Amino acid sequence: MAAMIPDSQVKITTSSYGKTGVKLLYVRRQGDWHDITEYEVSTLLELNDHKDYIRGDNSSVVPTDTQKNTVYVVAQKYGVGCPEVFAMTLCRHFLSTYSHVVSARVRVETVNGWTRMTKEGSQHRHAFISSPKCTRYAEVFQKRNRDPEVAAGLSGLRVLKTTQSSFVDFHRCPNTTLPDAEDRILSTVISAEWKYSDLTGVDYCATWELVQDAILDTFAGPPVTGIASPSVQLTLYDSERLVLGKVKQISEMKMSLPNVHYFEFDMGRFHNPALQNTKNVFLPTDKPSGIIQATLRRNQLSKL
Repeated sequence: MAAMIPDSQVKITTSSYGKTGVKLLYVRRQGDWHDITEYEVSTLLELNDHKDYIRGDNSSVVPTDTQKNTVYVVAQKYGVGCPEVFAMTLCRHFLSTYSHVVSARVRVETVNGWTRMTKEGSQHRHAFISSPKCTRYAEVFQKRNRDPEVAAGLSGLRVLKTTQSSFVDFHRCPNTTLPDAEDRILSTVISAEWKYSDLTGVDYCATWELVQDAILDTFAGPPVTGIASPSVQLTLYDSERLVLGKVKQISEMKMSLPNVHYFEFDMGRFHNPALQNTKNVFLPTDKPSGIIQATLRRNQLSKL
């Protein structure tokens, strides 16, 4: 067995540890009117030394089980609020409670997408149905004596439109077999994340809804006329430009749009005059798929 390299010749550049998959359901009770929030939380702490790694000395280690318990204790003491606020509250707790913790990172994801049941126009007081449209999340990183760095995002937002999407005049080479598509189905599963440059006066829940609406508006266009999409790249870019135009506190946004293909089923193979290709029957194909990604950042942060 080869000898280990001496300690004097190496250095730990980064280290952190924590707990993932901490599941939490919080019930807000106002008499017989109840609201629920379900989260999955991950925590990561960075300590002011590496003796746990170098010498196996655990005296400074805040156990991951303690971090898990802290999620529930903080929820009981302060409530949960929106993901960004709950993540900041947890970061603040870790840094104020443990003097040897130099930074904390907390990620909070929504789970199950609970919505209140309704019947004949009346909202149920304490019954809910799971109807997730996508996953909302927030990630907060904070160093000791520094302001928190807040990012928010969404994932799994699946959308489809049946027309006004094309892909033509692309680069061709001897390996190209793809024909021009003048009109095609466009479907994707949207992931988006944005960073805040200023937290002053931010309504995180309202901003998250605004960002989601801006993405959907850019994808679909007006209900009657729609909007043309000559490439997924342009749809992505215009979505990011719209968000940065609407929310001055957002400094950067990145998106990922994989193609979810729906190919028209070729009825011509049956040699039956009664069966024509009329863009009614399609074959869903999820793999392989293209993926389009880009990050948009302000050239210079606007003065608020």
